[in-house]
Amino acid sequence: MYLPRSNRQISQHKEEYGNSRKKTAVTVLFFTMILSGVVSFFALSDVIAQEVHGRQAPFQQERIPFRVASWNIENLFDTRHDSLKNDHEFLPDAMRHWNDSRYKKKLADVARVITAIGEWSPPALVGLCEVENDTVLRDLTRRSPLKELSYRYVMTDSPDLRGIDVALLYQRDLFKLLSFRSISIPPFKQYRPTRDLLHVSGLLLTGDTLDVFVCHLPSRSGGAKESEPYRLYAAHILRMEVDSIMNIRSLPQVIIMGDFNDYPTNQSIQKILEAEAPPVTTNDLAPTTGSTNFSTVVPSSLQLYHLLARKVKSKDFGSYKYRGEWGLLDHLIVSGTLLNQSSHFFTSEEKANVCLLPFLLKDDEKYGDKEPFRTYKGMKYQGGISDHLPIYTDFELILY
Repeated sequence: MYLPRSNRQISQHKEEYGNSRKKTAVTVLFFTMILSGVVSFFALSDVIAQEVHGRQAPFQQERIPFRVASWNIENLFDTRHDSLKNDHEFLPDAMRHWNDSRYKKKLADVARVITAIGEWSPPALVGLCEVENDTVLRDLTRRSPLKELSYRYVMTDSPDLRGIDVALLYQRDLFKLLSFRSISIPPFKQYRPTRDLLHVSGLLLTGDTLDVFVCHLPSRSGGAKESEPYRLYAAHILRMEVDSIMNIRSLPQVIIMGDFNDYPTNQSIQKILEAEAPPVTTNDLAPTTGSTNFSTVVPSSLQLYHLLARKVKSKDFGSYKYRGEWGLLDHLIVSGTLLNQSSHFFTSEEKANVCLLPFLLKDDEKYGDKEPFRTYKGMKYQGGISDHLPIYTDFELILY
């Protein structure tokens, strides 16, 4: 232990000790100031980050897949006789020998197609044509593999002599059912009763109302020209119903889908519904005109647009094949508001197409290439799924 031996040493020791304490105090003060500055810096950074995050929050988006499909599934009948309908050909002891095993296979096949149409997510809405009754819809949605997708459905109860109707399957988490009704087609001249139109209204996640019409217009039985007046009559009723929606909705959002038994160039589409190809921008015409200008053509909210009208002009494009020629009897038509890409719910013609799943097609032995793999060809059972191919379009559903 060190002990100072003189007053001078004691005085020197005190001075050194005092200087040491001063140095220590200065050092502590210095580091305290630095630490305080660091804490203040991070606190300020956190405040700034919170303010920036608060400003950005309203612009964050969530895009939800919303696919809409339409499909004529070719005579989905059960095997039991309805005494009020002419369904005799689809009974076990009839010429078609329609039995439980064939019925269950058909249900499984339809479920497989609907699942495949959706790819990663089930289609939000699926319009179906040629379904017999509530029993087949219940079996399809509750007793086939489709039960895993939790679809609900609404359908018509039409005076069609064979008993076939139209239906809409919907995902409840994307489309909240508000109302639905069958729109009857009154008797017309000598023609037999036909299918009702189905009008369904539902609420989207955006809070907007979506009106959906599912249609199966009168057939071409007896000849396309001879039966056309009946389809024009039914299309006129559909047009009046759509017009009423256009009048009561401030921003009408309308989808029309189904089998019209007419092509896009026929009068029911062009003259009655006045459904035309979606407008294009001048930039889209640049390859043919040499124009470099770009301008946006805003679709009219009161106009109907056919999403496949332009694509159907391509060779071998269609949902149905007749005598070796592909054509489009199935249609997806929307109101102009659903083409407005600045809205929260919209689509475009680029997103619409025919679903060409390989197992829906077979070799066309008579005309070459491929054709839909039908359940029956005439009275001969083929074991396929339908004589029509599904059509679909993808919507952008944007939540903020």
